[in-house]
Amino acid sequence: MNYTDFSVAEDVKLKLYNSMLKPRMIEEKMLILLRQGKISKWFSGIGQEAISIGVTTALDSDEYILPMHRNLGVFTTREIPLFRLFAQWQGKASGFTQGRDRSFHFGTQDFKIVGMISHLGPQLGVADGIALAHKLKKENKVTAVFTGEGATSEGDFHEALNVASVWDLPVLFCVENNGYGLSTPTNEQFKCEHIADKGVGYGMESHIVDGNNILEVYSKVSQLVRDMRINPRPVLLEFKTFRMRGHEEASGTKYVPQDLLDMWGEKDPLENFTKYLLDENLLSEEVIENYKAEIQAEIDDNLKIAFNEDSIVPNESKELSEVYQNFEYKDITPNKETKSIRLIDAISDGLRASMKRFDNLVIMGQDVAEYGGVFKITDGFVEDFGKDRVRNTPICESAIVAAAMGLSINGMKAVMEMQFADFASSGFNPIVNYLAKSFYRWGEKADVVIRMPCGGGVAAGPFHSQTNEAWFTKTPGLKVVYPAFPYDAKGLLATAIEDPNPVMFFEHKGLYRSIYQEVPVDYYSLPLGKASLLSQGDQITIVTYGAGVHWALDTLEKNKGISADLLDLRTLQPLDITAIYDSVKKTGKLIILQEDSLFGGIASDISALVMENCFEHLDGPVKRVGSLETPIPFNAQLEQQYLAKSRFESALRELIDY
Repeated sequence: MNYTDFSVAEDVKLKLYNSMLKPRMIEEKMLILLRQGKISKWFSGIGQEAISIGVTTALDSDEYILPMHRNLGVFTTREIPLFRLFAQWQGKASGFTQGRDRSFHFGTQDFKIVGMISHLGPQLGVADGIALAHKLKKENKVTAVFTGEGATSEGDFHEALNVASVWDLPVLFCVENNGYGLSTPTNEQFKCEHIADKGVGYGMESHIVDGNNILEVYSKVSQLVRDMRINPRPVLLEFKTFRMRGHEEASGTKYVPQDLLDMWGEKDPLENFTKYLLDENLLSEEVIENYKAEIQAEIDDNLKIAFNEDSIVPNESKELSEVYQNFEYKDITPNKETKSIRLIDAISDGLRASMKRFDNLVIMGQDVAEYGGVFKITDGFVEDFGKDRVRNTPICESAIVAAAMGLSINGMKAVMEMQFADFASSGFNPIVNYLAKSFYRWGEKADVVIRMPCGGGVAAGPFHSQTNEAWFTKTPGLKVVYPAFPYDAKGLLATAIEDPNPVMFFEHKGLYRSIYQEVPVDYYSLPLGKASLLSQGDQITIVTYGAGVHWALDTLEKNKGISADLLDLRTLQPLDITAIYDSVKKTGKLIILQEDSLFGGIASDISALVMENCFEHLDGPVKRVGSLETPIPFNAQLEQQYLAKSRFESALRELIDY
């Protein structure tokens, strides 16, 4: 292995050696503990230490790194206290996830490390968002993100590299090509000769680096990041290396030819660098033994701390209270000046007011800049706030959701517009697995609002008409808002943007230009989780939201003899279940109306909750009314048949007469 071509100071060489030795010794100890049953799983990076150490040493300590399974060296080089790592791997409270996640599935702002999730790809987009925040704040910093050769087959890889290239983001994409994705060799994963070749398609600078040569890794990355800080741009690095052990220890390596293991064994980065330093008289056997003794003592002392820590005692209230970051709602009351505007205008006004209130707020979405969005909600925003903060995006929902998370991690706020709520399916993974779970897993907020233009009645067909809130009310960690009136939309959007938790904000397209209301001109807020009682009566309780509110109002106007409590939920998570209980206890009957198809919708859960908690107050069965169990058809007559509106009046009368 050639070390002579790289000009690295002697003290740095020794630092790199010691930094490689430490994770190797920790791993060797972990393999023993794994066999003893004292940790549950291990993903070995033995033989790949040069990449983690070289990259991390080249970066400044305040530059974010997003590592993977085999990057123990990132954590040790950033000098995370070992007892916290050991506690993490044992599921102890001193670990970074308090027993809620395992291995390296965690992050820590203290050390500027953002951990992975098992879906791998989304963290590439998160790195984009972190780098974007640095660029917007004019901070000359680089973000490094790791992935393996297997994850380069994921759509998230394509999306993230494309976004980084289009936006000239200073992201170092570090691909560890270690030969196998679990047991699948690279020749069964992609056709190009080198992963670095993929950079050409993104107009991106790319390099191939010997991932087992610590001096090459450190020198190349140091050279690149110095320039990237001054000339922001993404760079793709393919580190050629090999996985000497199984994907995780239980997998083994029987599928790997022995001669291949032998060849790469001779390229061991630590053994070869040790020999080089000894030959250069920069290191002696005595110094090596001293290094090892110091590291071993540190390992032993910290293992003792972790082992002596008590096991976690489950606490139900603690678990439930830490799904969301605490948000102290502050009621902001406007003055009395109002204007009559449509729902679409209220949303636009609310966005504009929040952009003025929070100079760290960024809006992202397809066609949201000069074009103003397909519904013209952000029309004129570029002139007022600039293209840095009102950003057109490529058609890549997954990467942009992830980038919104990255903005949040790096101290900003993000509003992302799904052009249509239906398209959230293309960004579903980072929504439900990254945004929703980050605070519970490692205490990191997701200060993101995703706007969801939704709903039928406008003959838009199966891919532009869904009201898919139930996809998200099912997921702990997300908040779901669904206003039916302009006043509510503006105030609730303000609160959603203030709230540091991820909010799915549904906007019914059919109401955009058909519903007018007097709305305060000023900025104001409304609380999440508070239903609105639109009418009062004693015969029956009607619970609904979105377009269903207007269907119910029309029905009550047509049937003036019906005396009903009409509750507009406004937010579905948190849900104002107390208001529902109070009304049902008064009227004795409950009908729930939703535009979504019936099975598995929020009406089902409300029905179950009322049956469980108000059964003795009921004078009839809880009735649910929803749309047909089909996709939404395009033809106007078929769509009217599909929608729940056509069945609500008869169901209401049937329950009243029960």
